[in-house]
Amino acid sequence: MAGAFAWGAAATTSLAAEALPAFVSQIDAKTIAVISDGDFRASTYRDGKLAAPSADRRDMLTLIRPGKRPSRAAVPVSNSVTAPPEVMAISPDGRFVYVVERVGQRSGAATLVKDLAPGRRITSIDIRNAAKPRIAGSVEAGPMLESVRVSPDGRWLVVTANSPEHAMVQIVPARGGRLGTPQSFKLGELGIERKDGAPRGGIDATLADWHPSGRFISVNLNTRNQVFFLEVKPGAEGKLALAPWGAPVDVGRDPFVGRFTPDGGHYVSADWGRNFEARNVEGRLPETASRLSLIKLAPRERTGPAARHELVSSVDSDRSSEGLAISRDGRPIATVNMRETALAADSPRYTREASISYFSFDPERSALAKVGDYRFEGMLPEGGSFDATGRHFLATVFEYADSAAPVGGLEVWRVGDAARPGLTHLGRIAVPHGAHHVELAR
Repeated sequence: MAGAFAWGAAATTSLAAEALPAFVSQIDAKTIAVISDGDFRASTYRDGKLAAPSADRRDMLTLIRPGKRPSRAAVPVSNSVTAPPEVMAISPDGRFVYVVERVGQRSGAATLVKDLAPGRRITSIDIRNAAKPRIAGSVEAGPMLESVRVSPDGRWLVVTANSPEHAMVQIVPARGGRLGTPQSFKLGELGIERKDGAPRGGIDATLADWHPSGRFISVNLNTRNQVFFLEVKPGAEGKLALAPWGAPVDVGRDPFVGRFTPDGGHYVSADWGRNFEARNVEGRLPETASRLSLIKLAPRERTGPAARHELVSSVDSDRSSEGLAISRDGRPIATVNMRETALAADSPRYTREASISYFSFDPERSALAKVGDYRFEGMLPEGGSFDATGRHFLATVFEYADSAAPVGGLEVWRVGDAARPGLTHLGRIAVPHGAHHVELAR
């Protein structure tokens, strides 16, 4: 774990030898980071069976360097696809990647999902030399870590965790890639009313993210159909304190992930719409479109519980949207939609095609409009990101139905302009099996 994985295993050797597509040099990023889960297969959600242990299925962080002479390297890092895509985040200066695990790395005897222990590890990876990434350190938090995001100044991580008793937000010092002792804040003690008899008091936190000012944090409460906002305040002994910023905002069903707009005036929640009472994947996945909820935030000078945030718009995406990305200028927005690619091939609802839903956003008018859906083949696509200029969009694919060998992918689109908005598919970058999120160091 201390050094870079040199692509020596059988499957990754073929990837390393495969030339990167010419369009990679056009992507505006210093480094493209892709996280892959080697323990799961696409079918694991249906049958609970882990992939057979092999050299070509490993938990892996892949780093691709665009430019005139593109290259790639990788390092093993424990992670899990069972969480939101945001199990990985890059520091604002592009020097470190942070990864959390929702379930722990399996032992040799584990064959089923139920054999996996709750994940507790946060790992810091030094990518200053992207050709030779190295593990910089780790700390235990959690359990059942769901997401990690880095503060705008790079000094703090915010992590969500759902223990059997409590849903939590955890704040972790991160100075130059060095991780400090986590602070834990139980959401049931921060203004979210608990429900007697329900696991964690009926509170589940899927994603927490930082406001661009660093003064506030969002928390998506997907089983309560709400987004909650917290104010970050200085605490004792160099720690931080959290306090409610307004009341929770009701949004659509199952708000799985979300993002603040770059100007800090709005919050966009991607509402997946799953049925949590269903006993199988087919029953859980919605047959109707997921939605984006647009929240106009209170002015920043209005703090405390009395601050008023307002749901101002709701727009359909496509079925089973999971990933959400907003460009740096805040105007193009995209969701990555799994559709029914997770179902068995003999299911009448099964489809080989996932999609990207592309939206335009006007922050001055609080107007969110859908441009279109863009289909592509790939199983379990989840995370996505725009490049620095917003001219390219990248989405992860966990598996491909017709692939002879275990392999994941990055599907890449060129983004249109105001005269011709929309997406044009450029092609695919092969990455290790189980890719489920991508972020770009700029």
